[in-house]
Amino acid sequence: MSERFRIAIVGSGPGGLSAAARAAERGESHVLLEAEPHLSNTIYRYQKGKFVMDEPGILPLRSPVPFKAGSRESILGAWDEAAAQLKINVRHGHEVSAIRKREDGGFELRCANGATVEAQFVVLGIGLQGNIRKLGVPGEDLPFVQYQLDDPDEYEGETIVVVGAGDAAIENAVALAKQNNVVIVNRRDEFARAKKGNEAAILKAIEDGAIECYYNAAPERVDALSVGRKKGRLILATPNGKAQLLIDRVIGRLGATAPRGFVEACGVTFPSKDPAAVPAISPQYESNVKGLYIVGALGGYPLIKQAMNQGYEVIEYIRGERVEPADEPLLKAKLGSMPGFRSVDDTLTRIQQNVRVLSHITPLQLREFMLDSDLRTPKPGEAVFRRNDYTNSFYSIVEGEVRIALDEEGKQFITLGRGEFFGEMGLISGRRRSATVTAGNGCVLIETPRRSMNRLINSVAAVKREIDEVFILRAIQSRFAPEASAAQLKDMVAGATLQKFAAGDTLFSEGEIGDCLHLVRVGSLTISRNIAGKEVVLSYVPAGNYVGEMALLGESRRSATARAAIATETVRLDGESFKKLVNRMPVLKLRLQAEYRQRAASNLAMQALPAGGDIIQFLLAQGAGEATDILLIDESLCVRCDNCEKACAETHGGTSRLDREAGPTYASVHVPTSCRHCEHPHCMKDCPPDALRRAPNGEVYIADNCIGCGNCERNCPYGVIHMATKPPKKPGLLSWLLFGLGSGPGEAPYDPKKKSKEPKEKKAVKCDMCKDEKGGPACVRACPTGAAIRISPEEFPAYAQSRR
Repeated sequence: MSERFRIAIVGSGPGGLSAAARAAERGESHVLLEAEPHLSNTIYRYQKGKFVMDEPGILPLRSPVPFKAGSRESILGAWDEAAAQLKINVRHGHEVSAIRKREDGGFELRCANGATVEAQFVVLGIGLQGNIRKLGVPGEDLPFVQYQLDDPDEYEGETIVVVGAGDAAIENAVALAKQNNVVIVNRRDEFARAKKGNEAAILKAIEDGAIECYYNAAPERVDALSVGRKKGRLILATPNGKAQLLIDRVIGRLGATAPRGFVEACGVTFPSKDPAAVPAISPQYESNVKGLYIVGALGGYPLIKQAMNQGYEVIEYIRGERVEPADEPLLKAKLGSMPGFRSVDDTLTRIQQNVRVLSHITPLQLREFMLDSDLRTPKPGEAVFRRNDYTNSFYSIVEGEVRIALDEEGKQFITLGRGEFFGEMGLISGRRRSATVTAGNGCVLIETPRRSMNRLINSVAAVKREIDEVFILRAIQSRFAPEASAAQLKDMVAGATLQKFAAGDTLFSEGEIGDCLHLVRVGSLTISRNIAGKEVVLSYVPAGNYVGEMALLGESRRSATARAAIATETVRLDGESFKKLVNRMPVLKLRLQAEYRQRAASNLAMQALPAGGDIIQFLLAQGAGEATDILLIDESLCVRCDNCEKACAETHGGTSRLDREAGPTYASVHVPTSCRHCEHPHCMKDCPPDALRRAPNGEVYIADNCIGCGNCERNCPYGVIHMATKPPKKPGLLSWLLFGLGSGPGEAPYDPKKKSKEPKEKKAVKCDMCKDEKGGPACVRACPTGAAIRISPEEFPAYAQSRR
């Protein structure tokens, strides 16, 4: 015979346990059904000794079950104790296999052990861990490939590859590295999905050499070996080609997907067929099945504190109580300035209805997204950003419209209205803004920081697809055909594809028949020709430009070879579709022909000076392809006076940001240790106080709120950031001249050999290109011979030609 309860809670994870605790505290008839012999199987299966964070820190905890940052063991112990004290009615060994809605509105829950439970309301808190994502390659189920790590101390002296870039992967890799040879494989170029503390830990381990990392890499297959000391072999696709790793073990930590079959069998619907989709639920966590509620990771909220707050709140909602969500005051402060604001829920509903790109996420995910974003209401005519600004936030139009000027004169423009978005080109390419955007009437915008938007793009495939589609259309419009409508470009957009190239990969080779052209979306390319048996670099092509048009405008074969200078992504445009567009638009044909003649003349000039191509290759080999502005010194002119370093120190309070002597040299071109102000600055990837910023003119600088954590110093691959104490203030020039007080111009304001009595706080310092100085970089202005210059990669060909 079935047992009857008012509330049945399925799963004792953070959300389910918190719901059961609140039900017990309220005296509600309840049962907590758990498949395992212990509470919270997800936390229980964390690696032993794992430190569990209590993010997000800005949210208060409402649950009667305690939770604060600490070890796995301390948290589970506190939860067991709370469950006993509150007398939670938990039934272990009760795995729910089916939930059926009865005609009277109640539910019948069947368990795998044969037990049946009846309830008026059901709370699903089953999480995602039952549907682990596997590697998705041949060999993913070999005996030495696993998807869980219970105790890292069980393994010693092994070569272990961890595949993944989230918190679980990082924590496993760091713990295993203490007594094993560990490699971590990240499919992307940063650990954007991880908590900041974990991101800092993995980056430090990589920097220290404790862990080897393959970025932008993915497994291709796993092979079992019958000979040798290692159990298997992992083949990776990397930006530099195939990599073969001999291994003892592979641990895949690629997350999980919703147990869709079981959930849909309960009658719950999903908003899309996307495997990563989560069920659609109301702000009160109720699914489309009346009386069935979903909390925690299954509802799109994977963080423990958020799930526990939901568990508390869902019981209050079931009881008919009105309860304000924990994040309500924070969102009210952000959204209160929106015209017509009545409530947070009403405003969030308007945002999701109006902005298509945000329609792919659940209302609960939208709340989290808005905590990271800002609402802006610019006045008509006010510039949101200007052409050539170096900002990279993303904007969604909630109400009103904006005007986008496509040319510098502002004669050609397009209007974007409610539901559309802009800023995706700067977000993706890392380059300057390609247009000026001004607000129209009634303009309401959501501004989202780059990191938060990238996290959404990486976690919701539908968002990425929509942004990619719009990017392709607008890239074609802005670069080739601003006069064309979306309808006129429909066929070309449909045939366009996104392609990725590792550094050194060939897009096309000299002599090949041309069937397409490439618009550079991220990264940069080199164009070269084979002259007298030697490859000579003719030009450099940054993001936002295109290659391959010559073979489509007249020549049938490629006149040069195009290669990726750094990791690059392009929009490949079909040749036939492009030719049709050119034939339909005479203005475009004339514009392309003019650019064709200009490029041909430039290439001929470089061919006459083969050594210039060697200089470009040298600069790109130093990572200059990532730069937006790089300092070069002509050693044939440099007299070693060190005025550049002295001027830098004088401009920055006594601490120089430049090391003239350090760095490589080729053909008298010296690359000193000084910031290059990269397109996608590595240093900005993990700055806890967000002290690393980019000025409108592109200068990457460190604000005064730096806390001295050293993450930027570790993340910079070029060694241009260092930690330094603030030097004492120097006496004035007259005090030095008349009385000999202090140090002279360009000299350190203290004796570097003399130790300070009291240790001073160190903070990060780096070149800021003297952004606040009217005359520009002090190092260049102070050079008496003109040896020091700052140039952008676009100027490399002209610079190489000038060195005859």
